[in-house]
Amino acid sequence: MRVLFCLTALLLSQWSLAAGTVNLPEHISRIKPSIVAIGLLNPTASPRITLLGTGFVTGNGKQIATNFHIIARPTDPSTLEQYVVLSGQGEKVEVHKILHVAEDLAHDIAVLSIEQTLPALKLSNEKMLAEGNAVSLTGYPITSVLGLYPATHTGIIAAHTPVVIPAQNSQQLQTKAIRALKQPYLVYQLDATAYPGNSGSPLFSMVDGTVIGIINRVHVKSTKEAVLSDPSGITYAIPVVHLINLLNAGTAP
Repeated sequence: MRVLFCLTALLLSQWSLAAGTVNLPEHISRIKPSIVAIGLLNPTASPRITLLGTGFVTGNGKQIATNFHIIARPTDPSTLEQYVVLSGQGEKVEVHKILHVAEDLAHDIAVLSIEQTLPALKLSNEKMLAEGNAVSLTGYPITSVLGLYPATHTGIIAAHTPVVIPAQNSQQLQTKAIRALKQPYLVYQLDATAYPGNSGSPLFSMVDGTVIGIINRVHVKSTKEAVLSDPSGITYAIPVVHLINLLNAGTAP
């Protein structure tokens, strides 16, 4: 019995360590105002706005980080289509016009500039957080038109794995992206479950609550798991250092 008690205590201690030091309910409450949705507005359609994925406020509070593939499809001028950012909670949603787009095709990252200032999330200074660290992600796993109700999932960093992300098609390959094809880089592999609507969601360290990556449900999985007949439950995230590089490049006002 004593051996069983000691083993249980050890397991609980290890679980507590893996769970990190961030108070998760407080963390979720703090970050929710910074979680936004990316949608396609079509005044002639019903519904008028289709949610496509998730984004989060960063930088000066007027910058929205997300995956580039979410906004990659050209809009139809004949129907006045345009991509928009949606902020708020529940049914109290505000629609923001996108003023400028900065993009990093090689890492499937886009920074969307809006006019209004929203609460920005703090980005991690770590180039890559170590495997085994507890993480969480918050976004819109099932996009809908009923309002903005973000969901949070938790897990650990399962591995650092190399990947090369293809462009949407060969016409979009630029010189920088072509160079990247020859230089695979590391992404986070997670045991937390994400869904297509989670693309663009922030990935948080549960040690200090900072953003360490951007969830990527489409391009990374298509590259890493092309040999699978059915998609797996594995989730990937682009390290936040690539977002920081884009913000520092001066192309995202």
